[in-house]
Amino acid sequence: MARAFVTGGSGFIGRALLRRLIADGHSVSALVRSDEAAAVVAALGADPAMGVLADASTYATAASGCDVFFHLAAQTDLAADRAAHVAVTVNGTKAALSAARSASVPIFVHCGTEAALLAGDPLVEVDETAPLRPDSPAHYSATKAVAEQMVLDADSPSLRTTVVRPRFVWGPESNLIGALVELARAGKFAWVESSHVTTDVTHVDNAVEGHLLAWYHGIGGQAYFITDDERADLRVFLTEQFEAYGVEVPAADLTREEAASLIDVPFRWFFSQECTLVIDKAKAQLGYVPVRHRNEALAELRRIHGIEEAGATSGA
Repeated sequence: MARAFVTGGSGFIGRALLRRLIADGHSVSALVRSDEAAAVVAALGADPAMGVLADASTYATAASGCDVFFHLAAQTDLAADRAAHVAVTVNGTKAALSAARSASVPIFVHCGTEAALLAGDPLVEVDETAPLRPDSPAHYSATKAVAEQMVLDADSPSLRTTVVRPRFVWGPESNLIGALVELARAGKFAWVESSHVTTDVTHVDNAVEGHLLAWYHGIGGQAYFITDDERADLRVFLTEQFEAYGVEVPAADLTREEAASLIDVPFRWFFSQECTLVIDKAKAQLGYVPVRHRNEALAELRRIHGIEEAGATSGA
């Protein structure tokens, strides 16, 4: 069995990755910056490594002897200013690469996002040849693009780097879905021009599968989209999520003009634009096949929240 080092291990995708790695028999060290995060990763069976993401010297030793370095940590607060995104997403990625090199870890897998390609226009049937957008007006998108390019450029004979790009990651304990649910409960969620747009989404278990396959089979300097391979109408998908949490489905609709004055990018883009991604590359090069399917995963969410008997949604 192998040994892995993980940044962002106490986060949503990170916790799922730790569970999978440990269930598969691997040993794991996870970077943490607080006692609370240390308790989370220790409870999952990983070894906490206290350190500062942007300071490679604080955790390079902990990564020594590892077979793979999974870098999931990033600034996920879309409302944060550019300096905050640069400090965590850009400088953190630079330091993580430095730590991996110092520790002689041979493989580096970076958690990217389709948002790194967003600059205002929809993504329609997009594959990995589409350009990154470090010029995006959205700080999250721009800095994720800069970080991803840094990872791709770092590929070398001594450090194989790959990027996994899940889209709209969902499942139990999802921070994003949880935030939307709380907005809906508070009466502060609204659709943008009905939000009936076609989208890809990625269950957290499928995102984790993509990361593991990138470790096993990824080609250096390459990025891979990972989705559920089941496209959805965004409003129907979110309605199913709200119902699985036992939350009344919001009815309010905003026009694009109203949304532009009330909702920051890229959050607004997520709810008003088509986003369809081609995952042929992941299938061909990684052997990717989704391990979780939507109906099964939705049924699990309903059971978790005591809504097992919920009927099928009408799509609002």
